[in-house]
Amino acid sequence: MLIRGDNVCVTEALRNVIHKKMSRLEKHTSFSLENTVVVLNVTKAVHRIEVTIKCAAALIRAEEASDDMYAAIDLVIEKLDKQFRRYKCRVNRRVRHEANPRTIQCECEGASATATMTKLEEIDVEVERVKRFALKPMFLEEAILQMEMLGHNFFVFKMPDDDDQAKIIYKRKDGRIGLIEPQ
Repeated sequence: MLIRGDNVCVTEALRNVIHKKMSRLEKHTSFSLENTVVVLNVTKAVHRIEVTIKCAAALIRAEEASDDMYAAIDLVIEKLDKQFRRYKCRVNRRVRHEANPRTIQCECEGASATATMTKLEEIDVEVERVKRFALKPMFLEEAILQMEMLGHNFFVFKMPDDDDQAKIIYKRKDGRIGLIEPQ
């Protein structure tokens, strides 16, 4: 596990707490501490933690902020646990659904799962709307302007010099712009 601090010194006590709490998540089969990146950040008395985990078939990411770093760690662990349970339920549902197409429910394991989710929960994963459009070649600045003019949180485009490679810009929670590029 890689633990990095931005504007904060990562003490041995913080490292131990993060390792201890993250190791509780290892009960999920597709998770390994080796594939985890934790970034701690403090700005204007706001303690923020970002955790990114590479799993077998997914990338799980959670971010939380609090006025105390230890509270932010607890919040992000809780969020990650919910995401892992949801992911596990969807995978189990997909396997059962392929075996029996009439099955549309998911059993969530453990007593802690029942605290936030019912024992049997319907998961609605239908696509409500499909949009098709031609990708216009434009530079990054023009794509950002287009996204803001449309009032969207993301925008798909391609650069004029790329070979039909779609790129996605999006608004981050902190108000800055993110860019997603295929490899």
